[in-house]
Amino acid sequence: MAQKQSKFAEYQNLNTAVRYTLLILVALIFIFPILFMVMSSFKPDIQLLRDSSSFNAFLPVGDLSLDNYTAAYDRVPIAQFVFNSVFVTVVTLVLSLWLNSMAAFSFAFLQWRGKTIVLSLIIATFIVPFETIAVPMLLVVNNLPWIGPEGIEIGWLNSYHVQIIPFIADSFSIFVFYQYFRDLPNDLLEAARIDGATTWQIYRRIIMPIAGPVLGTVAILKFLVMWNQYLWPLMTIRSEELRPVMVGLQYFFQLDIAWGEIMAYLSTITIPVLLFYLALQRSFVESIASTGIKG
Repeated sequence: MAQKQSKFAEYQNLNTAVRYTLLILVALIFIFPILFMVMSSFKPDIQLLRDSSSFNAFLPVGDLSLDNYTAAYDRVPIAQFVFNSVFVTVVTLVLSLWLNSMAAFSFAFLQWRGKTIVLSLIIATFIVPFETIAVPMLLVVNNLPWIGPEGIEIGWLNSYHVQIIPFIADSFSIFVFYQYFRDLPNDLLEAARIDGATTWQIYRRIIMPIAGPVLGTVAILKFLVMWNQYLWPLMTIRSEELRPVMVGLQYFFQLDIAWGEIMAYLSTITIPVLLFYLALQRSFVESIASTGIKG
């Protein structure tokens, strides 16, 4: 009996070792491109291209300096681009979490005619790529009025709101919220209704406080979508003061291509994404690992 237990323990240890080895290999596959980008941002172009054919591309070896960062900041107003992206992303994210969670709450807990049809139509929009509706959206926003300061009427093009408002409502976010909400126990809602809570109080005081994992997941996915916006700002923004970081990348391909400066620029705009993910990684993992609270 003891011999069998010993063999079983050895098998478990071997299984654990193999599992962690595979996880480390997968992690390295994702880390290597980021490591290559960061290391290359400190190297001159000649050394960068030479090291790209060897393992030195991932090591801090050779002539290292901050010249690429200095040159990149001189070529592109990075601070302004980062501010624009942060502002647009944060405002869109906050409004999106609020609006989409309320929409999902109505689909999951409220009874109203036609909600199944409406939800089906929302889910059906998953198959529609943004590129197919970009031009129609451009024509729509081009004809929409906007009342600016002191009653001055201005258009939607070349503004912050044209980068924010079209992306607040998001079918994927609604679907993710709905999938989480529908797995919550109905006893919570029934008890709240018996205590006299209104629908708004149930949403604000009961559902949302326990929706941390799904909020983190939706926030990370929405943040990535908004931070990586390129096509829509390229079509609607003409002023350099309003352009996001991804549009700023084209500045490096207009004249002479300096790969070290490109790597420095990419390293800079990657930092906010990593920090945001690290701040919400626990909620993201919890949401992926579970489907909700079981009653």
